Amino acid sequence: MQEYKADLHIHTILSPCANLDMSPVNIIQKAQEEGLSIIGITDHNSTRQSVLIHSLSERLGILALMGCELTSKEEAHALAFFEKEEERAGFQSWIEEVLPDIPNDVDKIGYQIVVNQEEEIVYEEARLLWSALPLCLDDLYEKVKKYNGLFIPAHVDKPSTSLMSQLGFVPLDLKADALELSRFTTTEKFLKRFAYLKRFSFIHSSDAHMVGDIGNSYTSFYMEKLNFKELTLALETKNGRYIK
Repeated sequence: MQEYKADLHIHTILSPCANLDMSPVNIIQKAQEEGLSIIGITDHNSTRQSVLIHSLSERLGILALMGCELTSKEEAHALAFFEKEEERAGFQSWIEEVLPDIPNDVDKIGYQIVVNQEEEIVYEEARLLWSALPLCLDDLYEKVKKYNGLFIPAHVDKPSTSLMSQLGFVPLDLKADALELSRFTTTEKFLKRFAYLKRFSFIHSSDAHMVGDIGNSYTSFYMEKLNFKELTLALETKNGRYIK
């Protein structure tokens, strides 16, 4: 098995909370510098910018997962990733149907823009992407699975916008492909407190909003090849694939 370093939680300039230097080209360049083989593009409630990054990264031997960071009805965050463009596009269409019609205030919140390879603006999202979608976490899981995606509740140890902060615990019967921990704890420390969650695989990610943060926390995937199917097997700890 070969080791592939992965940072699966990276925001772009489409997220209003991200710096304006988080363009596709800058993200890919920093990923290369950090020796990352896999990156996850996770803007709030939108997959629009992930398409270009996926295309550009592929030429450089980096697997960029097309996805987003969903906000559930409970206001807990979860990462969703899709292998195929038609699956991503279908899920994006669904998000746009249910995203609350709350206008974004650029002056107070920030820009929500999509750019091309030359960093020219090609789209601006008028609705606030931070808004909670009208589905609970279990229903969001089912919706992601309808489009053959991966579903990973985000930074579950974080004191805000996480399962722990919003529910006070991680449900024993939670449906998920893995759980994400922030860079402020380790899997070992977390499981000492919550041993009942040992059935899950755990990833660590940067949750980068600035270029300098990309890769400051990562997960090592041990796989035979660099592709979405192998990554899924590693999360499931199957056929000798695993994460660490």
